[in-house]
Amino acid sequence: MSTTTIRLPETLKARIAAAAKRAGTTSHSFILEAIAEKADQEERRADFNQVAEERYARIVESGKTIPWNEMRGYLEDRLNGRKAKRPSARKLAR
Repeated sequence: MSTTTIRLPETLKARIAAAAKRAGTTSHSFILEAIAEKADQEERRADFNQVAEERYARIVESGKTIPWNEMRGYLEDRLNGRKAKRPSARKLAR
């Protein structure tokens, strides 16, 4: 484990101390957990963006897509337990 120094404004330091006390932990643990949560959030966002870019590249490559209103209706039917015909992809409208 390494040490990093951060400078906190007094108001933020007080907020952290109060929040940590309410959470039943130390300010140090509270800050570490907050940083870990932020890092996890950013990693999930990066993964989401990568998947979106890959999917978009496949759409551009194939030239086919399913209109959102058709896909949404299909998904809503499935969620509500109704049989639904899967929409078919067709050429991307430009």
